[in-house]
Amino acid sequence: MAVYSMTGYASATAGAAPSPETTASADTPAPRLSAANSASVSVELRSVNGRFLDLGFRLPDEFRALEPALRELLAAAFRRGKIELRLNARTEADNAWPNPQPEQLNRLARLESVIQGWLPKAQHLSVHEVMQWCKGGAPAEKLDEVALDAAKRCIEGLRDARAREGKRLVAVLMERVARLRELAIQAEPLVPVVVQRQQQRFLERWKEALDASGAAQTISHEALQERAVNEAAAYAIRIDVAEELARLRSHLDEIARLLKAGGEVGKRLDVLIQELLREANTLGSKAASLELTNIAVEMKVAVEQLREQVQNIE
Repeated sequence: MAVYSMTGYASATAGAAPSPETTASADTPAPRLSAANSASVSVELRSVNGRFLDLGFRLPDEFRALEPALRELLAAAFRRGKIELRLNARTEADNAWPNPQPEQLNRLARLESVIQGWLPKAQHLSVHEVMQWCKGGAPAEKLDEVALDAAKRCIEGLRDARAREGKRLVAVLMERVARLRELAIQAEPLVPVVVQRQQQRFLERWKEALDASGAAQTISHEALQERAVNEAAAYAIRIDVAEELARLRSHLDEIARLLKAGGEVGKRLDVLIQELLREANTLGSKAASLELTNIAVEMKVAVEQLREQVQNIE
């Protein structure tokens, strides 16, 4: 299953078939296609990252009734992201004149007769005025089905775009995972060496403190030695980061598994990134050598880069 990014763009256009043009003449063998009635609908979808599915619509007034259907289509195709849908309708040959229908002309003639009956000085309508009136009175073509068809095509295009971007994100994330594995491998052999060195230093400081205070003269050597060993062991446990490294490797394995499985993994990855950052911070706070401190800093940088990219995954 693919991993989808929440970032993408797509556009699609669907056209309405030209409607037949009829005339008043009975000798016309077949209806002609009118360019004035040829229309198309274009749909654009823009998507950016978001915690939830946030849908926005920019629709002309004549398409406002389609918003519930468009919302349902988008909700079925996507789970997360801020998505904006923009829809535009365009009628080709807008300046083409319609063919006046007999009922339009009869109605206009009756209106003109009534007006001139009341206003004898009113001028007769010109041909241009008649054509303008017939053009304005022509019924608007219903493009709902065309708009939904364009929206479906655009949604498929956006899914493909988000899948391509998701594939690139997976490659980047796997590089960061590999880098964190390398850092963990570098840190692992340093841990026992650092613990032993710090433990020996602790014992030396312990002996120096006892000698300076004179406590060694009042307490038996065996008791002092036992107390020193216990304190050194407790200190070694406090600075040991083997468990943090083990948990970090476990989190990396789970991230790699999720990226390979695909699907809606963004939220799970976000939780794992937080756990990675916690382990890196703990490693840095427990680091008892400059080498481990530098490795912890590099880990934090890599984890932050992971976090930035995971924010774009659905």
